[in-house]
Amino acid sequence: MATDLVTSSLGPALVTGGTGFLGRHIVELLLAQGRAVTVLARRPAPDLAGRGVRFAVADLADAAAVVAACAGMETVFHVAAKVGVWGRRADFHGANVLGTRAVLAGCRAHGVGRLVFTSSPGVVFNGRNLAGADESLPLTRRCPAAYALTKAVAEREVLAANAPGLRTVALRPHLLLGPGDPHLVPRLIARARSGRLRIVGSGRNRVDLVYVRNAADAHLLAERALGTGDGPADASPAAGRAYFITNGEPVVLWDWINELLRALGWPPVTRHISLGAAVVAGAACEALWRVLPLDGEPPMTRFVARELASDHWFDITAARRDLGYHPRVSMAEGNAELVAHLQAHGA
Repeated sequence: MATDLVTSSLGPALVTGGTGFLGRHIVELLLAQGRAVTVLARRPAPDLAGRGVRFAVADLADAAAVVAACAGMETVFHVAAKVGVWGRRADFHGANVLGTRAVLAGCRAHGVGRLVFTSSPGVVFNGRNLAGADESLPLTRRCPAAYALTKAVAEREVLAANAPGLRTVALRPHLLLGPGDPHLVPRLIARARSGRLRIVGSGRNRVDLVYVRNAADAHLLAERALGTGDGPADASPAAGRAYFITNGEPVVLWDWINELLRALGWPPVTRHISLGAAVVAGAACEALWRVLPLDGEPPMTRFVARELASDHWFDITAARRDLGYHPRVSMAEGNAELVAHLQAHGA
């Protein structure tokens, strides 16, 4: 486990987005090590505050507050972001690009030695199948999702900031899975219950997922791999690099979805829509949401259509080699834990 691998000599840490799904798991690991932890979030979490976590209550848009929160930290885990498949480009840019620039400014101003940035595999989106892809893929500059575009800009700037005194690394966890997930599984369940879920394309595309505790482990392993921050910027093999983080067990997406639905007592998804039709529907929905505009996210977008129909699984050899990353919760164990949690909570 990451808590066994990282020594207690590592000092105070700031976790942006530490009340979120992944951020909380990172905070838990840090607390288990006896570390001093500060969380930057828009509102405090009483349960974490009661365990000694300090809170810097601020939004990523408040650059001065973000910079100030970095004071006294040896490591910053920048997890917070605006996530979604739809929304104003300016909103994603403000949170994901300008917010990251504020974190970088804070690290430089206060002599932070290590920055672990939570990126996304979406930063290499190219509209094609990604089967066993590795970190040699270029960052996207054309993508129909503002989230992926702005995370690509942020990742590029984080890695370019790697220098003597501040070592940086970017992690790309793919489709976080586990109890408390606010995104992937709740959306699948909601669409299945409403009868709006369709198999896009052939239904045989393979994807990677990562159990949330494995992703949290990877963040602390990346911190350790960066070293103390002293010496040359390239003294660590991880410094200035990005890594895909998955369970290393690709699944056939629609088989996995249907197995989850069956375990919850619901019928499997059997109706299909072609990728071409889904892309056209996504473009039409996007146009409607821009013109009217309508609340929430469109039921389909061009980005979602391609993600639901294409392969996107990744080679994690580099993370195993440079970070010592080995997923400790298997897909079978993670699925069982997730189903038990959903059943217990009436899903």
